[in-house]
Amino acid sequence: MTKKQRALEIIERLKKEYPDAGCTLDYDQAWKLLVSVRLAAQCTDARVNVVVEKLYEKYPDVEALAEAPMEAIEEIVRPCGLGKSKARDISACMKILKDEYGGNIPKDFDALLKLPGVGRKSANLIMGDVFGEPAIVTDTHCIRLTNRMGLVDGIKEPKKVEMALWKIIPPEEGSDFCHRLVYHGRDVCTARTKPFCDRCCLEDICKIPG
Repeated sequence: MTKKQRALEIIERLKKEYPDAGCTLDYDQAWKLLVSVRLAAQCTDARVNVVVEKLYEKYPDVEALAEAPMEAIEEIVRPCGLGKSKARDISACMKILKDEYGGNIPKDFDALLKLPGVGRKSANLIMGDVFGEPAIVTDTHCIRLTNRMGLVDGIKEPKKVEMALWKIIPPEEGSDFCHRLVYHGRDVCTARTKPFCDRCCLEDICKIPG
């Protein structure tokens, strides 16, 4: 079985296992996903979803958040860790959205990468979830599971994993595939305990079972 064949089979099985898998960060406007994904660095999505409620209650739109004192933002987002740097990036990012994009998010990968605190992972998430464009989000689940499954060979660097996956994952499947990896990584192919291979839908084709 080639890597591409393995990838296609994994995609189909995960579709059946997690048909409704989507982004685990709560948002109802594009700019809120931008904020949440910055807060999610070294923090659980569940905690981010709680913290942003307070943030949006006080600063309900891009303009309000852009004009908010950075110290006030930091005070609210501190439970997510790295409060100072995250507050600084969020503040700077919202100012750019307000001043250069009319409060909207640019629909361009390279433009997203120029925003403070936005890396390839975040830019891909936004391109896929907000704009429905081809995207591969190489978060920790993606990197760990694609190595275990044999889709990439011992690669840990996010950009290199992304580039390797682009070669074998159909563009239109990338975004949903990565979301399903998050669910599978939490429920079955866990990191903090031994993976539950006995109830894994991929056991017979996984490169490194057990």
